[in-house]
Amino acid sequence: MLPSVDALLAAARAAAGRAYAPYSHFRVGAALLDADGGMHLGCNVESASYGLTNCAERTAIFSAVAVGARRPFVAMAIVCPDAPPAGGADGCSPCGACRQVMVEHFASEAPVVLDGNGSFTVHELLPHSFRLG
Repeated sequence: MLPSVDALLAAARAAAGRAYAPYSHFRVGAALLDADGGMHLGCNVESASYGLTNCAERTAIFSAVAVGARRPFVAMAIVCPDAPPAGGADGCSPCGACRQVMVEHFASEAPVVLDGNGSFTVHELLPHSFRLG
C-alpha cells in the first residue's frame, strides 16, 4: 500500500524539523515517493557560503538516487513551516534548480504537493525545462 498524501506531508514536516537553517531561519522539508513505494526525506542544509546551501527537495532526490531508488519518482510533498501563508505556488515553492532536477527524476505528471498551497505537476512547475538531446 502506497503512503497517502497526508503521510508524505507528515514525513516532510518531520524532515523540516531537522533542517540546518541558522542563517535564513527558513526550514524546509521534503518527502518523495519512489516508483516502488519507498519514501525518501530531505531538509535544507545551509552554508555560510550561501551558494553551497542545499535545498530540501534536492536533498531528498539525491538521497533517493544514492540508495538506488527506482525512477521515475512518483510524488513529492514539500513543507515550509516558516513561510508566510500565500496561495498557489508562491507560499512554499521549489526554486528553479530544484524544479530542473525534478524534471530529470520524476514523471512529468507527478504531483508536487505544497503544504497548504495546492498541488502542481512537475510539468506545471517547469513547463519549458532544459533537456539534452
